[in-house]
Amino acid sequence: MQRSGLIAAALATVLLVGCAENGDKQNLGTILGGVGGALIGSAFGNGTGRVVGVAAGALVGAVVGSEVGKSLDRADRQYAAETSRQALETAPSGHASAWRNPDNGHSGTITPERSFTAGNGQQCREFQQTVTIDNKTESAFGTACRQPDGSWKIQG
Repeated sequence: MQRSGLIAAALATVLLVGCAENGDKQNLGTILGGVGGALIGSAFGNGTGRVVGVAAGALVGAVVGSEVGKSLDRADRQYAAETSRQALETAPSGHASAWRNPDNGHSGTITPERSFTAGNGQQCREFQQTVTIDNKTESAFGTACRQPDGSWKIQG
């Protein structure tokens, strides 16, 4: 998977998980990026190859997640999280919802796609997400499912 795909996966995870205090955002990004990278890496190879994929994915994801965590401030995450929640709840498939932090110019979109009911009865939606930081745009694709408390969680 390309570096930009890992950045986007880590970013999407950070955005939908919630907000961390400013001092913790890099650590949160590192942890979530590592987990996301490991999940992505597990999709490649068999046996020893899969173990290598998990390890490499975790390492790259942790590094990328750390950088993403440093780049997004608390306000960015709040704008993104609220826009994501509203879009997943109410936006029609294919309709992009946008956010922008007026203080630093960071911005993004989330575009909900297909809705479906998972085997466990959870309501889920596929989505596309973009985030632009310092004129560099990254994209991510994923699936989020509604939790019992009403929040949305990206599925691994």
